[in-house]
Amino acid sequence: MPWFQREIQLRPFPRGFHLITREIQEGLPELKGIRAGLLHVFIRHTSASLTLNENADPTVRADFERHMNVMVPEGASYYTHTLEGPDDMPAHIKASLMGSSLLLPVSQGRLSLGTWQGVYLCEHRDRACGRHLLLTLQGA
Repeated sequence: MPWFQREIQLRPFPRGFHLITREIQEGLPELKGIRAGLLHVFIRHTSASLTLNENADPTVRADFERHMNVMVPEGASYYTHTLEGPDDMPAHIKASLMGSSLLLPVSQGRLSLGTWQGVYLCEHRDRACGRHLLLTLQGA
């Protein structure tokens, strides 16, 4: 079974939860040649994360952002890692809670996601640069 690996850079996104399924698919053209396989998606950052969820209603992504901000607030008096701004330590915690990678099935040359599923970039910083994803594909 062949293996393919490619790093892609996403454009800078504002803080929040953003669908990036299309960017992943377009960033790995070898995907189209795979009948059955797996795609591992890894984000190479400690203040952003990935998750798989609702791809149709944008209010889901807005609710995710609001909930995470309540769950992990900025400015907590017990944070000691504060040199990079008030959003940095909460971003690290949120990234650990959400996760840094996804393992996705591939069928007939495309991601085999559910009807209402999409990959989210979870951007936890107020001003982030373009994030880097490492895509590793195996299949036949």
